[in-house]
Amino acid sequence: MTFAKINHISIRYQLEGDKDAPVLMLCNSLGTTLEMWEPQMATLLTQFQVLRYDVRGHGQSDVPAGPYSIEQLGLDAIGLLNHLGLTRVDFCGLSMGGMTGMWLGTHHPDRIQRLVFSNTAAQLGTAELWNARLEVLHKEGMAGLTPSILDRWLTQAFQQRAPQAVERVRGMLLGTTPAGYEANVRAIIAMDQRPDIHRIPVPTLVIAGRHDGSTPPALGLEIHQRVSGSRYVELDAAHLSNWEQAEAFSAALMGFLSQG
Repeated sequence: MTFAKINHISIRYQLEGDKDAPVLMLCNSLGTTLEMWEPQMATLLTQFQVLRYDVRGHGQSDVPAGPYSIEQLGLDAIGLLNHLGLTRVDFCGLSMGGMTGMWLGTHHPDRIQRLVFSNTAAQLGTAELWNARLEVLHKEGMAGLTPSILDRWLTQAFQQRAPQAVERVRGMLLGTTPAGYEANVRAIIAMDQRPDIHRIPVPTLVIAGRHDGSTPPALGLEIHQRVSGSRYVELDAAHLSNWEQAEAFSAALMGFLSQG
């Protein structure tokens, strides 16, 4: 377990793999931890050093007072790269992690080789929708939100055939502090990157889930249409496509990143 002091807070991270291999940075979704990438690790480590971390407000990273902003999350990623002496990396983020990736691609493209946006959006939901969820959070904690989140994130078929995976995801959600969850939600509420992402100059892959109840495919297509030259892949999955279709997700990711 490794920690770095980044922007005055402690960030937990892991850097694994062949030190001579290129670095792929992975960024977790709202309500999860760096462990959300476990389904991909064995495959990714065959060709990459993999850097993953707990986004501020999640896992074992600090939970400073919110609200946060997407810019702040992006600067944490830059700070971690600087701490490790990494000049340029490939970056893959899912959901809120993808939102961070969009900010990086727009504001710090010199630090990014290639981008992968998975199950994400350049603008997501209304303040009313998010505030209704926060009301539940205030009354019932993460336990009150988790059942509906799981139903948006994973299809019923997957939940029935992979109960152990569901419990691992549930554990990440329940382990997220209400303060950390809300501070990150505030970042999403305030975010609208639609006017900016056309400036992303690096090769980009957009992955969507056909049954995604959190970031439907239309939102992925919107990113694809706005980012010139980007590629689009749609998987037979809900929001956590890297869990529900782990092999197909890994194949899409590796296929894109291996094309130079």
